[in-house]
Amino acid sequence: MTDLKRNSTSNASNIAAESAPAERGRIDTIDVARAIALIAMAIYHFAWDLDNFGYVTRGMATSGGWMVFARCIASSFLFLVGFSLILAHAKGIRWRPFGIRLAQIIASALAITVVTMVVTPDSFVFFGILHHIAFASLAGLLFIRMPWPLTLALGIVVIVLPLFFRSAALDPAYLVWIGLNEKAPFSNDFVPVFPFFGVALLGIAAGRATVDHQLLRFVRSTDTYLGPLRWTAVLGRHSLAFYLLHQPILFGLVFLTTFVAPPDPEASFARDCRQTCLATQDEAFCARYCGCARDALVADDLLAALMAGGLDETQRQSVGQITERCSFESFMGSQEAQ
Repeated sequence: MTDLKRNSTSNASNIAAESAPAERGRIDTIDVARAIALIAMAIYHFAWDLDNFGYVTRGMATSGGWMVFARCIASSFLFLVGFSLILAHAKGIRWRPFGIRLAQIIASALAITVVTMVVTPDSFVFFGILHHIAFASLAGLLFIRMPWPLTLALGIVVIVLPLFFRSAALDPAYLVWIGLNEKAPFSNDFVPVFPFFGVALLGIAAGRATVDHQLLRFVRSTDTYLGPLRWTAVLGRHSLAFYLLHQPILFGLVFLTTFVAPPDPEASFARDCRQTCLATQDEAFCARYCGCARDALVADDLLAALMAGGLDETQRQSVGQITERCSFESFMGSQEAQ
């Protein structure tokens, strides 16, 4: 009878141990969240590539909803950086793995800067998402022991401060990374300290609250509800490699497509011209102006060079003359229509 009870107790304990979430090791839910952010980033970068090569309206990927999408992606990465910082170092900073990971991120960020200085020298990345992740990982160590309500409050302050304070004194290149500048820098990926470090602080606060209130077991239990999404956790565990590889691949594919199915320069010009014109003029004026400009550029064999961004000084002057003439003719057409 005693043996039977002992066996029943043992079996119950084994079942409980198997059903309970592990207390150590990676949390699949966090890795899946990171993977979703990576996939969203790849979608955005693909849209940016299409924009860059003229397959969609110029500026599409850097304005409107697409810009909001990009900022949400950056924020999700930084929130996860803060949250993961607590999970990894809540009981004490593990300096060796932290140092190795930080060195990898810094090296990758520097590589992004060097490559973009070669490929897009006028808009190279000097403080993008990887640069900020390196900063947030290091600066975040100052807050991992801080009470989470205080970290939460500081995070909110960092996020909202740029709405109330900016200074031209912070416009120089060596200070603009702070994010309180008045003049926006020209960069393909700019993720300044203000307001984005505030999102990392929110992640730290959430992680600290999770640990302090014994909620880590609950967070781990969400792994059982991932379903088919669970396979994406592998991607989340190799986020740095994915980040470094996906854009060169996507950029290269779109670039190669330009040799097989190049964008129609007339269609691209029509989209871009109309979008720019409608910001200040009505539909009728823009239809006349863009049609006049397109016809003149085609006649003078300037359209392809204009859309490729390869105009020399003489060609720029010719385009300027066409712009002035078409603007005048379109204005006179508007006056006659009235």
